[in-house]
Amino acid sequence: MEHKILHIVNKIPKLEQGQRIVLGIDGLSRSGKTTLTKKVVQHLQEKNISVCLFHIDNYIVEKNRRYNTDYEEWYEYYYLQWDVKWLKENLFQKLKKSNELQLLTYDDGSDTKRLEITEIPETCVIIIEGVFLQRKDWRNFYDMIVYLDSPRDMRFNRESEATKSNIEKFQNRYWKAEDYYLEVETPLAQADLVIQN
Repeated sequence: MEHKILHIVNKIPKLEQGQRIVLGIDGLSRSGKTTLTKKVVQHLQEKNISVCLFHIDNYIVEKNRRYNTDYEEWYEYYYLQWDVKWLKENLFQKLKKSNELQLLTYDDGSDTKRLEITEIPETCVIIIEGVFLQRKDWRNFYDMIVYLDSPRDMRFNRESEATKSNIEKFQNRYWKAEDYYLEVETPLAQADLVIQN
């Protein structure tokens, strides 16, 4: 894992004073994005580089907007789980211009959203971590994209036993959406760096 981290860190463009670099860490569910991101953040901080981190899953919408709609389950997951346009306007378009972001953050326990204010340093690496990051609405906002590629069977084995028991949800919701993303947005071809994990 260590050489993968160094490979990523060394590929990030040199950060100049007053500049922000946006790094996307993309990959499908359970591909190891969060673990890898933590290590990248740690490496950058050890080099005294300011890091601002956003997990795209913190900005999903309430359950009634993404479950039991009139759409197929895979469509709910891909198109309705996040308010894609709202995130484009309130997160992505402001990453390089604004000193602070006001984002509606989802709380799983209460199924509600609350406003969270994040200050962004003038000079920093901004990391966005999550699934489906290279959808066309968001793709042009990154300076660099890393894609974690991991076979479906390996990713599925990383789920808890309780989660694995509901395989229909994976077949109808997650895997169809993943296949759609891979086909329509070609994230492996579009990424600047593909890491096998």
